[in-house]
Amino acid sequence: MTGSLEGRVAFVTGAARGQGRAHAVRLAADGADIIAIDICGPVTDSITYPPATSEELAETVRQVEATGRKVLAREVDVRDLAAQQQVVADAMEQFGRLDVLVVNAGILSWGRLFEMSEEQWDSVIDTNLSGAWRTVRAAVPAMIEAGNGGSIIMVSSSAGLKATPGNGHYSASKHGVVAITNALALEVGEYGIRVNSIHPYSIDTPMVEREAMMEVFGKHPTYLHSFAPMPLHPVHHEGKSGLSEFMSPEEVSNVVAWLAGDQSMAISGSQIAVDRGVMKY
Repeated sequence: MTGSLEGRVAFVTGAARGQGRAHAVRLAADGADIIAIDICGPVTDSITYPPATSEELAETVRQVEATGRKVLAREVDVRDLAAQQQVVADAMEQFGRLDVLVVNAGILSWGRLFEMSEEQWDSVIDTNLSGAWRTVRAAVPAMIEAGNGGSIIMVSSSAGLKATPGNGHYSASKHGVVAITNALALEVGEYGIRVNSIHPYSIDTPMVEREAMMEVFGKHPTYLHSFAPMPLHPVHHEGKSGLSEFMSPEEVSNVVAWLAGDQSMAISGSQIAVDRGVMKY
């Protein structure tokens, strides 16, 4: 890794596993100290894949510390503004600055908009959209106060750029993240802070529920047209080689690290697809 973030501090939400862990570890490898939060428990009964655990967050801590960097980790729900503000206050006391914010925490469920329950809608919107705003609300004042500029990476989705029948509530939340990105980029530009959204597609994490997806597509085969298959792609990662139909979280982390560093200094208010070109089909 480059060491391009030496001396900086990065705050990553949803950091116990998947993309969040990969981003935290990559930013640490590039030299940043890390603030890592995750709910480490169930968000709602309507989410059917297993929730992140305390043990998984502890493993993230271990991997960050293995890079030689420091980490402040807390079990925090992004829907809790006061708890996030306390984490940021504690981090500022410990590290004295905040340079990079990766707004990553999110959940996914399946169902048609006119059939899902209020609880299913509310939990996804509250976590993915309102939770993203609460992270911004907690962290940005500290970034401005530190006076070092910085970079905010909002983790949206391909569903934040296109129609995704069968999970329209998730798509609505991720389109909303784009709106936050674009407005915030203009609001904080004067402080030297850049804001961009990334839009991953088919990342190999627990959130990808193949059986739930296939059930929806089995009932409504026309929906398949909105979910183009990922072309098989050569993968060489952690000593493993082969062809993959999904991207690894680490592939997304390469983009996050670039946006966090100075080489992307001219990029703000942009939506960056991380999808191997799938959305062009």
